[in-house]
Amino acid sequence: MPSTGDAGGKSRRSKGLPRSDRTNVFQRLLDKRTVSGSKEETKSLLHRLILLSKIHPDLADKRELGGYYTNLLQKLQRCHQGDMITGLLMLYPNYVIHMVESSNDVLYSVIQDLSDMKKQQERPLLLESKVLVMSHNVPSRLFQQWEYKFVNVLAKRLDDNLRREPIEKIISESLTLLLKLGLWIQKVYKESPNKPNDSVLDDAPELIIPQNLIARLVESRELLTSAQFLHNYSAPLKRTMDSELVWPTPEHLLPAKRK
Repeated sequence: MPSTGDAGGKSRRSKGLPRSDRTNVFQRLLDKRTVSGSKEETKSLLHRLILLSKIHPDLADKRELGGYYTNLLQKLQRCHQGDMITGLLMLYPNYVIHMVESSNDVLYSVIQDLSDMKKQQERPLLLESKVLVMSHNVPSRLFQQWEYKFVNVLAKRLDDNLRREPIEKIISESLTLLLKLGLWIQKVYKESPNKPNDSVLDDAPELIIPQNLIARLVESRELLTSAQFLHNYSAPLKRTMDSELVWPTPEHLLPAKRK
C-alpha cells in the first residue's frame, strides 16, 4: 500500500497538477537570507548624494556649519537605526561640497532640511543650494565615517574660458575629481591610520575642485535646487498609455456641423 501511494503521488506530479508549495528562486533566496538573520543582506541598497551650496556671507565661523550637520546626522541616525551614515563636508571660504552616503530616506531628509533651512531661519547658514548628483545602488562606500574638513584654498577668478565651457563638461569633471578624492582618502586612512585627519586634503591639491568651479555650478540653471528636486521627487509619475497614441481615437468623433 505505501508503494501504491508513492506511485500515485509521482503520477500526479508528473501530470503538472498545481502544488501549494511551489515557489521561485528569488523567494527561496529571500527566505534563506531572512532565516539566517543577516541584517546586511536584507538591508536597503546604498545611495550617495552630493550637494553644493554657498555659505551665508555673514557666517564668520565655518565650524558652525560642521556642528549643525553633526547634530542633524546624529538625529537622523537615531531615527533610522541601522542606516549607517558616512560622507564628507568640505568647507571652502565661500562654498561647501557635501557628500553623504546612506539609505534613500536619510538622503531625502538631508535635502528636505536644506530646503527648510531657508524658510525656518532668519539667517540660513547656506544659500543657493544645488543637487550635483543622486547616485542610487552604489556598489561600495567611499568613506568610513562622516566628518567635515576645511579646504584652505583661495578663491580663483572666473575667467572667460571657464564661462564658455559646457556645463555638462564641468559637471563630469567635478564628479570625477570627487570620486578620486574619496578613493584617495580611503587609501590614506588604510595605509596611515595615525595620520592627522586635517592634513589629508592638503596632500592631494590636484583632487580639490577649485572654488570658481563650484560657483559656476551653483549659478547654473541645469542643476536642480533642493526645492526643485523635492518637487520632482514627490510629483506623481505621468505615463502616456499606448491607447492615447493610436488612431482612430477610442472615442467617436462627431462630424463638424455645416454652416
